[in-house]
Amino acid sequence: MILTYKCPNCGGGLQFDPNTQKYKCEFCFSIFTQEELEELYPEDTKEQEKTGQQEGTKAPEGGEEQGDAILYQCPNCGAQIVTDETTAATFCYYCHNPVVLSGRVSGTFQPNEVIPFAIDRKKAEQIFVDWIHKKRFVPNDFFSKSQIEKLSGIYFPYWMFDCQIDGSLSGEGTKIRTWQSGDRRYTETKRFSVSRSGRMDVKNIARNALQKADKDLIEGVLPYDMAQVQPFSTGYLSGFGAEKRDMESTVFKDDLYTELEQYARADLKGQAESGYNRLTIQQQDVQIRNEVWNYVLLPVWVLTYQDKARDKVYYFALNGQTEKICGQLPVDQKKLMLLFAGIFFPLLILFLIGGYWI
Repeated sequence: MILTYKCPNCGGGLQFDPNTQKYKCEFCFSIFTQEELEELYPEDTKEQEKTGQQEGTKAPEGGEEQGDAILYQCPNCGAQIVTDETTAATFCYYCHNPVVLSGRVSGTFQPNEVIPFAIDRKKAEQIFVDWIHKKRFVPNDFFSKSQIEKLSGIYFPYWMFDCQIDGSLSGEGTKIRTWQSGDRRYTETKRFSVSRSGRMDVKNIARNALQKADKDLIEGVLPYDMAQVQPFSTGYLSGFGAEKRDMESTVFKDDLYTELEQYARADLKGQAESGYNRLTIQQQDVQIRNEVWNYVLLPVWVLTYQDKARDKVYYFALNGQTEKICGQLPVDQKKLMLLFAGIFFPLLILFLIGGYWI
């Protein structure tokens, strides 16, 4: 099913506005709250509660599969919208109407929560320009007007993990004291029974849930302020791109358990050995309990650049909530050569002149 949110006043498309955290019509500039949107489109709220039976089938409801692409029909102008199998929200390339593919975010694929965009396109572009102008050797076309226009606001899927860790440790701590009196040197060794135990609450460990996403890039914009998280509503996706997950939480469980257990053991040991010259661990136990996995969509502004000379794609990502930046920058070899020439040849001339007079 394809959802479009239309303004009841003029029929224009409603888009989520990061500045006001409300829904704005780009034509008559009417503004609606989340509650008002739900009253206008109660059937969409009900649709989110249904099981997304089209997921996992060969041809999603409302779409026609062609190879790796899936075609939908824009409900506004009737044009075909081409998506891949993880796209959950996009735009019609002809009328630019924002559309949400609700089947991709319903049933078992419905996110538990979402952090709405807090940075609009204008501010995102300014942050990018300010950041890039500090870099001297970046190709000019990397921050050209046509390139900046490619900046896209996308909700990326993440798994967020919460749990409690119970740990205990017992062992023997040794304190050694040495001193000298006259010609004699004394050593005193004391041994103590040592035990430590405690509970650690772990909140919001994020893992990228989209296989095609660049892991370093998407995890590089973390963390988010999870105090601003909202219950999921498809309305937040209107006006932005969105991807649905294609990785289950079970993919990360073993590695995450190992990571948390190692951290808990190291933390217990660090506390227990404090004040002792040596600690001999006799028993140590770590248990992970009450695990909770939440499927969350988080906002990211993304820009890609194709360096044809090196056949490499460079990425820029901006946390759509906190303004944290992560990216890889291309280097313009011509600018480097000009810098080298500007330094090398004047120095060479000075050395030659100095050598002549000497």
